[in-house]
This record gives sequence, C-alpha cells and structure tokens, in this order.
Amino acid sequence: MTRMTRPRFLLALLLAPALTGCFASEGSGGSSDDVGDGSRLRVALAFPPAENLSPYGADATLLSRLGVTEGLTALDANGAAAPALAASWTRENDRTWLFTLREATFQDGTDVTPAAVAAALTHATEARPAPAALSGVTLTAKTEGTTGVRVTTKNPDPALPLRLSSPSLAVLSAKAYGRTDRVDPVGHATGPFELTKVMGATAATLDRYDDYWGGRAQAPGIDVKFVADGTARASALRTDQVDLAEAIPVAQAATLDKGLRKATATTRTTSLLLNTESDVFQDAGLRAAARQAVDTSALAEGVYEGYADAGTGLYGPAVTWAEGKRTEPAGRAGATDPDGATITLATYDNRPELPEVAQVLKQQLEKAGFEVELEVREYSRLESDVLAGRFDAFVGARNSLLDTGDPVSLLASDFTCDGSYNLALLCDKDVDKAVRKAERVTDTAGRQDAVLAAEAKILGTDAVVPLVHQRVITGVGPKVGGALLDPYERTLVGLGTRR
Repeated sequence: MTRMTRPRFLLALLLAPALTGCFASEGSGGSSDDVGDGSRLRVALAFPPAENLSPYGADATLLSRLGVTEGLTALDANGAAAPALAASWTRENDRTWLFTLREATFQDGTDVTPAAVAAALTHATEARPAPAALSGVTLTAKTEGTTGVRVTTKNPDPALPLRLSSPSLAVLSAKAYGRTDRVDPVGHATGPFELTKVMGATAATLDRYDDYWGGRAQAPGIDVKFVADGTARASALRTDQVDLAEAIPVAQAATLDKGLRKATATTRTTSLLLNTESDVFQDAGLRAAARQAVDTSALAEGVYEGYADAGTGLYGPAVTWAEGKRTEPAGRAGATDPDGATITLATYDNRPELPEVAQVLKQQLEKAGFEVELEVREYSRLESDVLAGRFDAFVGARNSLLDTGDPVSLLASDFTCDGSYNLALLCDKDVDKAVRKAERVTDTAGRQDAVLAAEAKILGTDAVVPLVHQRVITGVGPKVGGALLDPYERTLVGLGTRR
C-alpha cells in the first residue's frame, strides 16, 4: 500500500471506532490472478434502486456494496481513510488537500484523469438535494498537473479524506453525466464489477471488469435479485437459489443453519423520528410524552431477539469512544398529556423487524394516550413522503458512520436546518450551533467531546428517540468465500468473493 504523507494528527482525528470483526471476510481475499475463475455469484439485496441508481442518494451504497463504484478514498478495517483512486494525499493548509491519483481506467475505457475526478466531484457539489456527505460543506476541486487533484473547502475540514470515502462521492467518467440531470453509473464506474443490465426494481446483472486497477476479481460476475421480503431472502439462501442474502430478519435467523448466518456488529441505530413540523409533534411537550412512552429494552429483547442493544444515543456500543462519555440532555420540555392526539407512524418493510418495531411502538404510544395509525411501505415508495413531512413519526434504521465515517457528518445531514436527510425536519439554532462547533474541532479528544455535546443537544429536542443498536445478519452460502461483512455496510462483494 502506498504510504500517505498526511500530518500525524489527522490519523488520530479520524475517530475510528474499535469494532469486533471489522470487515470480516468469509475466506481469503485478494484477486484471482493466480487462481481459476469461480462461478457467478447470486446475490439477494433488500433494497431495490430508489433513485435510478443515482450515486447521490440511497442507491450509492447499493453500488458500493456490489463493487461497482469507488471514490478517492475508502474506509479501512479501523474506520480510517485508506487509498482508493487516490494513492496518497497531503494537507497543504487548513482548507486545502492535494490528492495524487493512481493509474486507473473507467469501465468505458477512458482514463481516470485529474480532470475527470474534478468534474465528478463538481457534479456532486451541484446535486440537489446535496449528498449527505456534503451536508454543510462547500468544496471545489481543481486539477494539478497530470496526476493531482486539489480539493479546497470553504471552511477547515480536518476529516476531508474520510468524507471523500463516501459512496455518494464515487468517481464516474464524463459519459455518466451526459446532458440530463440523471447520473448513469452503468458502464461508467471504476470498480471490479461493471453493471451491464438493470431490470428496474427486480434484478441486475454485473460482469467482472478485467482492467480493474486492483487486479482481477475471482468471480466472473454477479446476478442480483432485489427482494424486499426478508422471509423470501432467507428462503432463497436456504434453498440454494442465492449465495449471499443481506439483512436476514431476526425471525428467520433460526431457520438457517448456524454456518449460514453471520452476525456483524455495526454502527446502525434504529430510531423513532418525530416530525417537528407536524400538527402534533411541533409541540415539544408531546414529543417528550412520546419519548417517555417508549420502552427500548422490550424492542431489543423482544423484536430483535438479542441481535441488538437498547438505544443509548445516536452512536451505539460499536463506537467505543462514546462509551461512558455521554451526558444527559439538558433543558428537555416536560411531557404533556396526548389526550387522544392522532398520529401517523410510518416505516418500511425492507428490514422486516421495522414493522414489528412500529407495531410495538403503536401499543406503547397508545398506552400513553396517543391514537396511532400505521403506514408500512417498501422504502423506495416511502422516502420522498418522509422527507416532505407527510407523516407525524417515522421508524428507520440508519448507519451513523455510513456516509463519511466521520460522526459529525451524521449530525449535519440528519439534524440541522439545512440537512439533506433531516427526516425529523428539525431546525433548532442551538443544535446547529453545536454541530458547527464540532465541525471546526481538529484534535481527537476535543472533537469527540464536541460530537457528544451536539448529540446531547439533539436528544434534548426529543426529535429523535434512539431505539436499538443493531447487529446485522448476513446470509452466506456454504460454498462462498471472501464475503465482506462490513460494520459500515458499504461493502459486500469484493475481489476475493467467490464460490
């Protein structure tokens, strides 16, 4: 691996959580340059494309998990920034970084050049809504010679190498952007696997990209099925119809042989988000009443059957530096009597536990005096309505370090006035101030303290109620080796994944 000439303090800054079994690989990794080809992989994914495979939204992770896209950097096993399309980087001053590119080609045969990278990053900055990784961040990218890209941020951003690892900041060739607002990654990415056909929301076909800079993948291709029903995913694995099945429902885990189910500690938290602009939950007292009604231990032990821990904050036990450092939120409103207030609680069924969680919450909230109507849909048919504030409350699962690996980014995108994924529609000046302060801190201990201070401000609004911290179950067939069981849920299939 190319040595990086970064300031030493940044290595410590990256706030990498110590995770057990990080990126655990089922079998050996590496490329297949010295071994024979395996068979095509059959993969069942829980979430179909929701935004025409745009890298700027939820589909970005789908692309990275299948080995299609990559950015300038990646996350290593410790959650620190590692080389990807950038072989190395240096920090020139508090707002400017110079990234040196490795030799690589796009899947359409064109070279990965500084101009192509700068253009890709510029397109990301112009996307609306902005990718979560760029929430609250203004950056420009310029070419430097034949191998360099200089990235400058409006404000100091000590976590920029982490930010650029986000799946939503994947680098695509010029042909991906075309003449319309739609971004097309098919055949225009840089990863070891190339999308060759997408059959709407049902299936996709990928072939190995033999000119990948990192070597030749062991699997000749991937056949993907998008299967929203968790029981169907587990059944497909059990009956040898697929080799890998993501997000196996807890209720289905026991139906699989022990060797087929792999539980991975993640930074994913399931939360109840209360719409601060709805007729009911714009009242802080009613938000407090909803929070007090929730019994998180019943969810962890009941719905998740021990594959989760009761919610303690926005960052769960996997983020070990937060353990023991939290303070109780101050200034919370007192709970007021719901007096039969009617609310609509929405969730999605791609993660089968969520409708069960919502049903338990319905009972708990009704016991507290609310009238609750449930709305359950497939995620791609729900997201736009949640962002538009059409429900009073929403139950969702969110990987707190998915977007950038930097914990501040979650706060900026999900809980500030201008946040691009602000499902609670929260706009609180004290929260914004605390998040902006955290963004400016550069030393490790100080940044951690600032993150937890901002978390306390957010929890103090009662706009979000952390419910459980999950362990994700992945179904891995008995003949499969090299599956990437990633705590950040960015990867699943890599160079060494095979059967």
